[in-house]
Amino acid sequence: MVPKNYDAIVLASFGGPEGQDDVLPFLRNVTRGRGIPDERLEEVSHHYRAFGGISPINGQNRALRAAMEAELRRRGIDLPVYWGNRNWAPFIADTLREAYDAGHRRILAVTTSAYSSYSSCRQYREDLGMALVETGLEGLLEVDKTRQYFDHPGFVEPFVEGVTEGLRKVRASLAGRGEADAPVHIMFATHSIPTGDAEASGPRAADGGPAYEDGAYVAQHLATAQAVLDRIPEAEGVNWSLVYQSRSGAPHIPWLEPDVNDALRERADAGVRGVVIVPLGFVSDHMEVAWDLDTEALETCRELDLVADRVPTPATHEKFVAGLIDLVSERTIENNIADRPAATALGPWFDVCRPNCCANRRGEKPTIAAVDSTVGTPLPNPGS
Repeated sequence: MVPKNYDAIVLASFGGPEGQDDVLPFLRNVTRGRGIPDERLEEVSHHYRAFGGISPINGQNRALRAAMEAELRRRGIDLPVYWGNRNWAPFIADTLREAYDAGHRRILAVTTSAYSSYSSCRQYREDLGMALVETGLEGLLEVDKTRQYFDHPGFVEPFVEGVTEGLRKVRASLAGRGEADAPVHIMFATHSIPTGDAEASGPRAADGGPAYEDGAYVAQHLATAQAVLDRIPEAEGVNWSLVYQSRSGAPHIPWLEPDVNDALRERADAGVRGVVIVPLGFVSDHMEVAWDLDTEALETCRELDLVADRVPTPATHEKFVAGLIDLVSERTIENNIADRPAATALGPWFDVCRPNCCANRRGEKPTIAAVDSTVGTPLPNPGS
């Protein structure tokens, strides 16, 4: 898009409960209009209950907002940063109303989602549009969105540092138990989604977009993983794979595989003794990282006697925060950055979605939506 004079930024995210009393109301918001009984919601709330009913995501977003504000001040850029969520306070509609009442008329949204799929990109645009209608601000307040940043250096470089350190730790631990030459595997993890949604991600070839064998969602993850490894000399010759987590939904509907725990067992059976788990699909350590990786996957590693290290997410890493402000500056007239860096051949991604890009194959929101992930897929089944 042509740069504009934006007068505010909105950090848009999924939201999450901040206490035991918030859990059911939050899940009701996520599943609004689907008629899911509280008994079923309570069955799938155990991830939150195990953490005192508190999702880390809101705390992460407060820290990210503060870090973005600090980076803007450092650069001398006078743009306030607001924050709004899809499913818990502060809600996007309330945030837009607050920004409008403060005198802002042209807003640029930055989302806590790096990849392309319906729920990680297009649904944000829809939610922002619906919020304008809900508040009566349609035609009064302009809201645009930055591009998806899966291969922006600001997103890639924190993972480069994390994987480098993870390999060092795992190899040191293996050496400490007399297995210095044992095989190590790097496992890039992201949220599983139905294969139909994955295939529909990105612009369709029929509408002038590139053709991706399994859709843009998978292609972007694979390309970003390779971009991370290409920057790590110590990773040369180390086997790696892309795995998925949090699969749920009707058993007859195919989802992206393999599951991270299944993949860990397969690697252990093949002789792998150490594993570096990389949460490549996630911006921060929200509930799905805290539960699916730090709780379940690391427990699987202990059961298999695998030496494991889970790499940090970008969170408030200075390179990630600087990268987000660079994305803003790509779109502004003042302090404009004309360069649009991309670490893979797939980017830089589009500012504006192409026709039918990331279509919602189901035509509706999922029955049970994601555990504070911007991927927007269903909650894991009870006992997962």
